[in-house]
Amino acid sequence: MGKIIKTVIEKLVFGGQGLGRFGKKIILAWNALPEEEVEINIYKNKKSYSEGIATTILDSSPYRIEPEEEHFLSCSPWQILSWEQENIWKKKIAQETYERIGNLSLFPDFEIIFLSESQFHYRNKMEYSFVLRDDGIISLAFYKRGTHKRMAINFCKLAEPSINNSVKKIISWLNHNAVPVDILKAIILRCNNKREVIAGLFIKENFPFRSYPSLDETLKGFQIHLSNPLSPASVSDKNLYKIGQDFLENNIRGIKLKFGLLSFFQINLPLFKIVLEDILKFLEPNKSIIDYYSGVGAISLPLSSYYKDCTLVDNDEEAIFYAEENIKENQINNCKTINKPAEKVTQLIDKDKIIIFDPPRAGLHKKIIQKLLLDKPFRIIYLSCNLATQARDIQLLQSVYQIKFLQLYNFFPRTPHIETLCVLERKF
Repeated sequence: MGKIIKTVIEKLVFGGQGLGRFGKKIILAWNALPEEEVEINIYKNKKSYSEGIATTILDSSPYRIEPEEEHFLSCSPWQILSWEQENIWKKKIAQETYERIGNLSLFPDFEIIFLSESQFHYRNKMEYSFVLRDDGIISLAFYKRGTHKRMAINFCKLAEPSINNSVKKIISWLNHNAVPVDILKAIILRCNNKREVIAGLFIKENFPFRSYPSLDETLKGFQIHLSNPLSPASVSDKNLYKIGQDFLENNIRGIKLKFGLLSFFQINLPLFKIVLEDILKFLEPNKSIIDYYSGVGAISLPLSSYYKDCTLVDNDEEAIFYAEENIKENQINNCKTINKPAEKVTQLIDKDKIIIFDPPRAGLHKKIIQKLLLDKPFRIIYLSCNLATQARDIQLLQSVYQIKFLQLYNFFPRTPHIETLCVLERKF
């Protein structure tokens, strides 16, 4: 950490920090809310801005509340903001981001959909790191905001309770086996809407485990993967151990969807089901669909009776494996898959099709944008977890497309993240 400065916070901005000023420099601060006077400990200094954490609140916002967890800055930094204000600020940030990046000052009014009863315990996937506590016990860990240091935690309240119950069992097993903390990289856990869990432990080098966690009515599968210690990502280089199931199954609109430990699947299932109902309004029985970045088929397969046919495209081999399983087991006859990157199969795009996108945070590849502008498909349904890249892509498509529908969803309560659905229709 660096020097301490004092400032007044003007607003919350995209990314989730409070914005203040110190002379001519912009200050971006965590643990700071609009209209608060705060002292900020600076941890990053750039020419035009600095970043830090508010360590002293000199004049508190009336909307500040006590966070539920000590580690809130690491996982859900908006635990300090009232629920009503969280949703108000997410709308304000979305409006500003669309205007600033997408030049979208004249688009239909939108609302934010949220479930007040699901402010915590909504995540069906969690990834934890590890640390050795002072008493010699291995603990779950998150990285401290603004640092590369890890802090010990018991669990995270964003996770479904079944995930936290299972990870406690696995932590106990690690300590019983006296596993060196230095070989531990991460653990990923997923659950389904039956509260069943699968877990994968990622380690940096092999270790002679004396025993393994036993399965139970909640923990249905457990894996150990060797993962490159030089890579920050929890990617399997070699499977060292596996017991029980290596997949889970969710039921969405009567369709059973299998997904694996590393397959992409929506984090907040109750809100995702609402998104599907909104997407359904823009499908047509006589139109063909291309579902880019399809994952295991969570969007297109539950809606398969509402369009003519569909091609699911994804570059992830595991996701397409499960997509094909899901097509087969649900006896869906109007869908097929392609296991390639989206930008490698742009020839599928033509003027009469409806295109569905649910891309990663980077947004659409420039080759996709070019093809959309060239062949002008009838309608684009664009679901995004990143306002900024979606706004950029919409702006690039504005010469040909107009916004028909725009909706925000609070998929990620107590965090700054927002899910958005935009439907674009060809102007001519």
